[in-house]
Amino acid sequence: MSFPKDYLERIYAGVLGKLIGVYLGRPIEGWTYQRIMNELGPIEYYVHDRLNVPLVVTDDDVSGTFTFVRALAEHGVKPDLSAEEIGKTWLNAIVEQRSILWWGGNGNSTEHTAWLNLKRGVPAPHSGSIAINGQAVAEQIGAQIFIDGWALVAPGQPKLAARLAEAAASVSHDGESVHAAKLLAAMEAEAFLSFDIDHLIDVGLSVIPGNSLIARLVADVRAWHAVLPDWRDARQKIEDQYGYDKFPGACHVVPNHALIILALLYSRGDFHQAMTIVNTAGWDTDCNSGNVGCLIGIMHGLKGLEGGPDWRGPLADRTLISASDGGYAINDAVRIAYDIANLGQQLAGQAALAPPKDGAQFHFSLPGSVQGFIAERDAIQPDLLSLEQGQNSGQPALALRFKGLARGRSAAALTPTFSPPEVVDMRTYDLQASPRVYPGQIVMARVVADDTNTAAVSASLCIKAYGQDDRLVDFDGPSADLAPGAEGVLKWTLPDLDGQPIQRIGIALTSHGARADGTVWLDYLRWDGAPKLGLRRPKQPGAFWRRSWVNNVSLFSKNFAPAFRISQDRGSGIIIHGTREWKDYRVSSTVAVHLGSSAGLAARVQGLRRYYALLLQGGDMVRLVKVRDDACTILAEATYRWSLEKRVALALQLRGREIVAAVGSATVLSVTDDSDTFFENGGIGLVITEGALSTDQVDVEPLLEAALASPNGLELTDAYPPPITLRVETGSGGPEAGLS
Repeated sequence: MSFPKDYLERIYAGVLGKLIGVYLGRPIEGWTYQRIMNELGPIEYYVHDRLNVPLVVTDDDVSGTFTFVRALAEHGVKPDLSAEEIGKTWLNAIVEQRSILWWGGNGNSTEHTAWLNLKRGVPAPHSGSIAINGQAVAEQIGAQIFIDGWALVAPGQPKLAARLAEAAASVSHDGESVHAAKLLAAMEAEAFLSFDIDHLIDVGLSVIPGNSLIARLVADVRAWHAVLPDWRDARQKIEDQYGYDKFPGACHVVPNHALIILALLYSRGDFHQAMTIVNTAGWDTDCNSGNVGCLIGIMHGLKGLEGGPDWRGPLADRTLISASDGGYAINDAVRIAYDIANLGQQLAGQAALAPPKDGAQFHFSLPGSVQGFIAERDAIQPDLLSLEQGQNSGQPALALRFKGLARGRSAAALTPTFSPPEVVDMRTYDLQASPRVYPGQIVMARVVADDTNTAAVSASLCIKAYGQDDRLVDFDGPSADLAPGAEGVLKWTLPDLDGQPIQRIGIALTSHGARADGTVWLDYLRWDGAPKLGLRRPKQPGAFWRRSWVNNVSLFSKNFAPAFRISQDRGSGIIIHGTREWKDYRVSSTVAVHLGSSAGLAARVQGLRRYYALLLQGGDMVRLVKVRDDACTILAEATYRWSLEKRVALALQLRGREIVAAVGSATVLSVTDDSDTFFENGGIGLVITEGALSTDQVDVEPLLEAALASPNGLELTDAYPPPITLRVETGSGGPEAGLS
């Protein structure tokens, strides 16, 4: 097929439409039409501030949509991706009771029920089937709300989008819910080619059975639309015939699908009108609004978001994705758009997109993008600084426009890199996150002073990090004086912060002379290299250093002297820190095992079931293993006498495919992973199987500064045989089975 020339921008618009819709509808999720009209009136703009809640929050619609589509990256970018493979991505990504899903209980929450099936070894699509879960559970809304990503990777290919959507939907759902998901995915894929709502609906209907309930309700809504000029009258018809009281379960797909069709027909594809209709109509507002927003975003592109309320300004591209990949949690619509576009390019057999500005994390390359940057409010001069994306010398950049920047005044533009303080007040869904940027990494930013500026200004890199009692503390980096028309590259090796996470990063502007008006252009901001940090309990008390670990253990205790004390009741558990940008590095820690058949240190962690690990194994063994989905492969092992409660120094060094492991002061295992499934990158972790492990500190270092040596003074209890690779053995049934 021929890609639309504006494929990337249409994806970006679809992602923005999804985010706008979800965050517009989230504060009133579950409200009835009557309550909305009585308490708020028609929903024509964001209402979060009227209800005293944050705008950008953790939400299953966002987290699931942009996590599950990554199954393509994990299992091969291919049109025949299977439900079973997507189910494995569920198990790798979903942190039990803490991320993505509504953990409403077995038989109550469809996704929770399906996850439990997967966990106990029931593969998809059986995990979501009516035969196992019953019709009421299987036909709730979840399959529909997670479906947009499959259309975004299949532009103009509704049958392919429907096939991928069916595979993804059947992990957790069945019956009418899968029909609704397929119909919407086909419509969104066709929306890359057509503005005609009726045509899109016909395309959607072509991929589902004509005698299905979803097909019948679409016919009814179309018939009501033909004779009822006011959408409110048609909404009442939907409530009378397809209302919540007609279907079992907490949130059935049928009533909500009807409202999606209603909003599309009556808005005729106008984004602003569709947002008003689908949110004012009530029920599962964030889900319905997110699907509608994505479809219309794809259909009309970025221009479709214009001409009405400022939807993009308050959002500033920001979103949160709570899953096991903590480095992907603090995210933005530009980053997601590029990731999905590259999956779509690969699926069509085309080359990946070149990373903008040599791979800079913040590059502002898409129209109107600000990638989470927000101007800090100044109490004295609220309008001191404003931000907008624009063109500087023909290149996209972020404009930092200042007005009245006088001596002693400062203006800053920052973007989040870790969980915001208000995350503790977010309801329902936890945010599992790690920072994106770390001490020891080199941060660079290119800044350009507009030649129309009225005076010179000084620009510096700056960060905010958590400090005592989780208050944010400012740190300023190197600065450059910029006369009008001047430019410079700021460079800063981030300092040690005593284990505290960096929450924001950006640029600060000051004036040392006359009042300055004008613009400084931020061309890019990037960081490179592995971090150099000691992860430990900071001297200043707080909680966010602990929140910077993805927590997939039964208990991550706060009540023991060691900074990290983790306990796992059943099977294997892991806590994870870091990002997929980490490639070659050394990680080390001195651990004590208090109980358990297996425990140790993980590296290049890509989720709950994808990593390398150096493990102290029951039976006086040390093993280097590779965990991948349902299998644990022993790469190498050697004898080593260890005992409970005795501290042991572990280290892993990774360079390309070469992995070297040390226990104490000796290199004991060294292997090369030449397989097609080797892990190229990822964060670090602590692993425990049915027991408890503790350590005071975990160190991460770039390889240039790393040496496989134990801390001075550590006494070894046993002599080592020569390093050996004994065998490759794969266990089925998950990591805990392979390590038992």
